[in-house]
Amino acid sequence: MNDTTVINPTDVKLLASRTTGPVATPADEQYEALTSSWNLAYPQSPAVVVGAADADDVQAAVRFAAAADLPVAVLSTGHGTWGSTEQAVLINVRALDSVTIDPLARTATVGAGVEWQDVVSAAGVAGLAPVSGSALNVGVVGYTLGGGLSPVLGRAYGWAADHVLAFDIVTPDGQLRTVDPQSEPDLFWAVRGGKSAFGVVTSLTFSLMPVPRFFGGGLYVDAVHAEALLAEFRHLTALDDDRLTVSFAFLRMPAAPFVPEPLRGRVCAHLRFSFLGNAVEGQELVAPARALAPALIDTVCERPYTEYAAVHDDPVAPMPAYERTRLLAEFPEEAATALIEAAGAGVDTPVLVVEIRQLGGALSREPRFPSAVSHRDVAFSFWVGTVGAPGRSGAASPPLESLIDALKAWQHTGSALNFLGTTDPAATAEAYSPQTLDRLRQLKREFDPGNLFRVNHNLVPTTQER
Repeated sequence: MNDTTVINPTDVKLLASRTTGPVATPADEQYEALTSSWNLAYPQSPAVVVGAADADDVQAAVRFAAAADLPVAVLSTGHGTWGSTEQAVLINVRALDSVTIDPLARTATVGAGVEWQDVVSAAGVAGLAPVSGSALNVGVVGYTLGGGLSPVLGRAYGWAADHVLAFDIVTPDGQLRTVDPQSEPDLFWAVRGGKSAFGVVTSLTFSLMPVPRFFGGGLYVDAVHAEALLAEFRHLTALDDDRLTVSFAFLRMPAAPFVPEPLRGRVCAHLRFSFLGNAVEGQELVAPARALAPALIDTVCERPYTEYAAVHDDPVAPMPAYERTRLLAEFPEEAATALIEAAGAGVDTPVLVVEIRQLGGALSREPRFPSAVSHRDVAFSFWVGTVGAPGRSGAASPPLESLIDALKAWQHTGSALNFLGTTDPAATAEAYSPQTLDRLRQLKREFDPGNLFRVNHNLVPTTQER
């Protein structure tokens, strides 16, 4: 380790005396467990890590970092870990794992370390559902503050950030603030979409939806049938029905025991389908896709919302993942052809997942309380991902970028913050409209002029006076 990252042991002891949770440096046994991340591609090596037991510990860690002039990084599950925490104070918030459901108010209040599976299970008892993402073990707070795109509820209810009612946050001055639209309107706007740039959110309260069940799952066919399946995908996305959400992916499946036998060693075309209407209507909507080709696996059926992860069936085990994303203004037939030529059957590429997600519907509408979530006018998101050796982002980037460029003719100027796969400042800037980016940087100057929270999607404070 570079000696500039070594903290005086006396200072470490002082920090530990002010926290309930553990404090560790690279020499300590707990360090590896406290710095472990779901995404193994970017090993974490902070100068010191604090396993926060409560909001008081978060305050102590932030104050310590400010006094030592060290940046702050935050770790929950680590799905969105795309960079290095070297020379930083890392705050691990996994122990902040409380979940409270208010079935009458239809709200959930969760700690910063809570994963979606815990909220979905607790809310499901009351017949309610959060605007959760595609995977069970993604952290609620990071997902929500980056916008939060649900493959089941998004088009009917909007972004997860649209349903935030209040949150507690430790700001760079070490203060714990309770933020809602009335108490701190600027922070309430900025943090919903600005992610961790303004502090550490320790608790989040958001609305739940009255959705106990839905019709959905995944249809897997051999990728040689992709042209027909993509044509049906485009037909379904053209229907004017916010209850319906579909996405399409090319999947290069390894010949490994953890892969279902019908998919092993294949290039698959995967139609993800979710519908909030009744099962009879759902069956009618999915029937044409089912008739196009023999299904390798078909999981589309009526199911409780607690089984929402069956739509994408994302992997849950930690892995070294690299990814890139762009937004698409449209996805015409020519774009579908370009996608097949770049990633379809017979193409030699190390990129394992290439997906198009349908947006629109409520995702395109402004919520009651505006936020920093941008590019609501976009029709589709385009994402590519692969796995590789840890610390080898340079080797993974060229094939990812090449596939992204394959649909360049239909790209929007923006991108989606939660799927960026990089902390490059230019890429971060593209996640916002120019007006939103300017306001975020102005507010960053107000709340974090020293840019203490910069080990993330860095929003550099503006140098101009407001």
